[in-house]
Amino acid sequence: MQFVLRQADPRAQHRLQEAGTHPLLAQLFAARGVKEADELELALSRLLPPQQLKGAEEAARTLADAIARGERLLIVADYDCDGATACAVGLRGLRAMGAKVSYLVPNRFTTGYGLSPAVVELALQHEGGKPDWIITVDNGIASVEGVALSREHGIRVIVTDHHLPGDALPEAEVIVNPNQPGCGFPSKSIAGVGVMFYVLLALRSELRQRGAFDAERQPRLDALLDLVALGTVADVVRLDANNRLLVAQGLKRIRAGRVQPGIAALLQVAGREAARVNSADLGFALGPRINAAGRLADMTVGIECLATDDPARALELAQLLDTLNRERRGIEDGIKAEALAMLEELDLGAGQGADGGAPAISLFAPNWHEGVIGIVAGRIKEREHRPTFVFAPAEDGTLRGSGRSIAGFHLRDALDLVSKREPGLLLRFGGHAMAAGCSLVDEGFERFRAAFAQVAAEWLTPAQLQRRIEVDGPLPAQWLLPEMAALLGAQVWGQGFAAPLFSARVQVRQQRLLGERHLKAKVRLLDSEGVPGNALFDLLAWGRTDFLPDEARIAYRLESNTWQGLTQVQLVLEAIEG
Repeated sequence: MQFVLRQADPRAQHRLQEAGTHPLLAQLFAARGVKEADELELALSRLLPPQQLKGAEEAARTLADAIARGERLLIVADYDCDGATACAVGLRGLRAMGAKVSYLVPNRFTTGYGLSPAVVELALQHEGGKPDWIITVDNGIASVEGVALSREHGIRVIVTDHHLPGDALPEAEVIVNPNQPGCGFPSKSIAGVGVMFYVLLALRSELRQRGAFDAERQPRLDALLDLVALGTVADVVRLDANNRLLVAQGLKRIRAGRVQPGIAALLQVAGREAARVNSADLGFALGPRINAAGRLADMTVGIECLATDDPARALELAQLLDTLNRERRGIEDGIKAEALAMLEELDLGAGQGADGGAPAISLFAPNWHEGVIGIVAGRIKEREHRPTFVFAPAEDGTLRGSGRSIAGFHLRDALDLVSKREPGLLLRFGGHAMAAGCSLVDEGFERFRAAFAQVAAEWLTPAQLQRRIEVDGPLPAQWLLPEMAALLGAQVWGQGFAAPLFSARVQVRQQRLLGERHLKAKVRLLDSEGVPGNALFDLLAWGRTDFLPDEARIAYRLESNTWQGLTQVQLVLEAIEG
């Protein structure tokens, strides 16, 4: 592991300080590309206008006409947290504007992803009757066959999505996607829930112009921002300025107690206090509980939790999601252990180890659970620092794979090249630069492993395969305080705007295991001359059981911990250099 120091533009750092930003925050923000203080303003008035999002205004006019005619709308969601929040936002927002709307969510194991022909058949049999319109959320840009079948049955389709399009676009009535050709929307990394939120903003504006309501009586779409924040963080999209604004506004509402019953219930079962919630809580506490429904059962449970206005019902569903998440963790642990054992048994020279061989990992076992392979791929990728695909058998006889990547290796583009080099191998594929999925023909795993490794060998350099972690340098001793931990925790961090990671050389004084899975140590910080300071700090290493050396250079997060009324800082270990 090599530490790489983030470099802050000194002029930008100075300007931020001059504008009143805390000196440490000024350094951290400047190191993340912030140039001017106005980039840190997170008021809703600074939100990018819906007019810039191609298709949003056309979708608004189309939906306004459909609402006026009393036509039935059916939202087709995705089975992850982004899709669930996008569905809940769509249901709440459209109903507030007078629409007759219900939803349908695909099943990971039977219908597959997106508006597939199988999902269209379900829509035709929907309990509310055949819909006049299907609105996809967080999917649809690749659903060429499903949109065509919908049109054959007289159902018109509005696609709202954020995924990268393929070679052909679906023949929908309207497509709203910042990544479609010809769209100049600056926030290309907006999540699916954000796209749906923008459609609602445009629709409200259209209905206001038509006289349906005025500015005083219009629906309060800002009430949906807690859902938008959750979906945005959980989908691990890049937190550009616009996404940071959406997340910040959502967190502000949650902390103030202005929260949907489902979010409040999820916070309760996760043991998080709403007044102190941060973006990490959304990503690591709430998001996985919603995702567990789509991974192990049916995302209907997650959507109902987020869409209900009944606090008791929300709590009941949140408790079910918590149970599913515990089950998911158990399955994941078992598969991860088997996957790591496979890596140990593989011949490093033949291509799967971190110390040589092919710069990509592909793993498969016939007993693995399709619902958790994406999480396992992420764990293996973090451990080995290699693009990683993990496969499991699907109910339809194919192999389903989920992949995670490293910087500099565009996973969806890699799949595209594999599909061209191995015709007939990939039945479907899609995704982003850092995460993607695909389906293979049965018995196609070895062909995929070889082809994927070949692409990685061509695209990746040895330097890119060196495990690196960006750090923000040492934290001055005067800022090792609970107040500083609270200040850092109140900011919006995430993908593309990483949470602060400080470096230090430490002297380990005591260490012991917490249970069987975690390590706790007492450490002193060493100065540049190697002299230890007087203060002892708690160092926690979650998921680590190996004892630390007597001295080490570490990367850590700063947190605070309150025990018996006393609040102190603690260092949370992220990496050891060397």
